[in-house]
Amino acid sequence: MAFDKMELRETEVWDGNFAAAQALRQAQVDVVAAYPITPSTPIVEGYAKFLADGYVEGEFVMVESEHAAMSGCIGAAAAGGRVATATSSQGFALMVETLYQASGMRLPIVLNVVNRALAAPLNVNGDHSDMYLGRDSGWIQLDSYSPQEAYDLNFIAFKVSEDHDVRLPCMVHQDGFMTSHTAQGVKTMDDDTAYGFIGDYKPMNDMLDFDHPVTHGVQTEEDWHFEHKSRQHNDLMTKVMPKVQAAFDDFEKLTGRKYNIVESYDMDDADVTVLCMGTSVETAREVAKEMRAKGIKAGVVGIRVFRPFPFEQIKEALKGVKAIATLDRSAPGGTVGALFNEIAGALYNTDDRALLSGYIYGLGGRDLTKAHLVDLYTELQANVDAGKVTTPLQQFIGVRGPKLSFL
Repeated sequence: MAFDKMELRETEVWDGNFAAAQALRQAQVDVVAAYPITPSTPIVEGYAKFLADGYVEGEFVMVESEHAAMSGCIGAAAAGGRVATATSSQGFALMVETLYQASGMRLPIVLNVVNRALAAPLNVNGDHSDMYLGRDSGWIQLDSYSPQEAYDLNFIAFKVSEDHDVRLPCMVHQDGFMTSHTAQGVKTMDDDTAYGFIGDYKPMNDMLDFDHPVTHGVQTEEDWHFEHKSRQHNDLMTKVMPKVQAAFDDFEKLTGRKYNIVESYDMDDADVTVLCMGTSVETAREVAKEMRAKGIKAGVVGIRVFRPFPFEQIKEALKGVKAIATLDRSAPGGTVGALFNEIAGALYNTDDRALLSGYIYGLGGRDLTKAHLVDLYTELQANVDAGKVTTPLQQFIGVRGPKLSFL
């Protein structure tokens, strides 16, 4: 079956969902098994429309749940297909059991996760609860801050995930509604260029290669489980970073668009730094520039690769910083935020003894305003001036009622 190519303008106005759907079309994904859930539905809906209109030579499989969606993707990937899907929030939670299957079986599936709050109470707006839920599932996790990045990082995900030295599934995250439903200018690639960057899919250990029979989904128990999880899977995850960096470098040569494992902005001489993910990075960059005009040496660090966690790159990015605020967009449930915890771990054995404080923000889609960040940078500078953390270890930004803090 032949498929038609689509003529794109050099810059299109797309939201994050449509940008991701276009990337799946240009990657010529063989199978998308999906169950719709807000706010990710337009990604798989877009692929289905492209398929129906003859722009993709593939299969769209509508299933009865998100658990079944990932199960279908696992079967298709094990059979030797290029496979992708999308989900959010409760759907992601229902997939969790199968996420571990996909990574343990080393199936290069690409999952677009449009980040949304987890219930209860029910909420369809964006925060990072579902992203955090997946952090120990053995998947590579990439984070986009805009529709442009939702488009670009899908190509990075396919290239890294399908590398025969990697063969691990990969999530591409974007903020629900703030990215997924917000239209911006997106610089495109033509179909041949986009597909050429990824290349033809070359399956490995596929179940339909009858000349080389393989077994998927084996049982190991205590005799070999530890070795599979630590010596193979975890060790493999630690070797993903060079592959990601190589893909970023190749993509920059092709498009001129540069990505880093950890993104640093105004960090050359920064005294105070905000560290965050998603759309908050762009807001923090705006405020950092304004704070510098007021005499505060403010910087921003954005996490681009959330898993495997970039400990070494974080240490390098935060060298010489005097005070750091981590922004976690997920309810911690009686402890500190995940970013706070991991940044503390990354810096613990370094000579830098930056003052570290954590902030919870934006739950259920609550806005993070520039005024919030002005106050935050001002607090960080006060910590520097006092030579100690002058505020509670963890605070909540923008919550109504009396001020909340932890520790």
